[in-house]
Amino acid sequence: MDESTQTDHFGAAAPRRVPTAGPDDACVQAAAHFARSAFAGFRGSHAWDHTHRVCRLCERIGTAEGADMTVLRSAAFLHDIGRMAQDESAGGVCHAERGEQLARPLVDAFALSPDRRENILHCIRSHRFRGEHPPQTVEARVLFDADKLDAIGAVGVARAFLFAGEVGARLHAPDIRPEESQPYTENDTGYREFRLKLSRVRERMLTAEGRRLAEERHRFMTRFFERFLDEYDGNQ
Repeated sequence: MDESTQTDHFGAAAPRRVPTAGPDDACVQAAAHFARSAFAGFRGSHAWDHTHRVCRLCERIGTAEGADMTVLRSAAFLHDIGRMAQDESAGGVCHAERGEQLARPLVDAFALSPDRRENILHCIRSHRFRGEHPPQTVEARVLFDADKLDAIGAVGVARAFLFAGEVGARLHAPDIRPEESQPYTENDTGYREFRLKLSRVRERMLTAEGRRLAEERHRFMTRFFERFLDEYDGNQ
């Protein structure tokens, strides 16, 4: 076996041994290539770097949970390919359901068993926090947790404000209760996202490793928004 420098699934160069690619590896590579090309023009809060981070978290959690890593890696790369449709429709389209539709022709051609192919599509369909399709497999639960972990903690705070900027929201909207404001408007602030979604992520985690990782991220995020409100009101 030759030693060489290759580009891994995430686009990083790293020296490693290069085995003959099997069908499982080919599926993951095809998913990565398809997803990366599909992300051209995506908004920064849900662009390729978000998928990259989710894939890394899937590696960590999936290993601990005994997941089928071919299914999980493939689904992780493809999970947000429908996001642009949701953003362009101001939330009218479910990006998880659209992502499954976009991924199906690719996944149907994978040299995997029908059950494994369907599992990949199930993972994509069920990963959304506000979705109507609960994750039913180990791989779907791992992807759900990895995607949610990237929405909390320091990265989650940064992404919340990045998304608010993308939709033209204010820094803060103290004159309206978050529960009474609408998404994709000037009141769709980072704090609104925290109150309505991010503060509840920790309790929705589905795996032991996901719950463990969520604890510290939740604590940091909560402290940040407490400080944010104090500073906004001039109390700090």
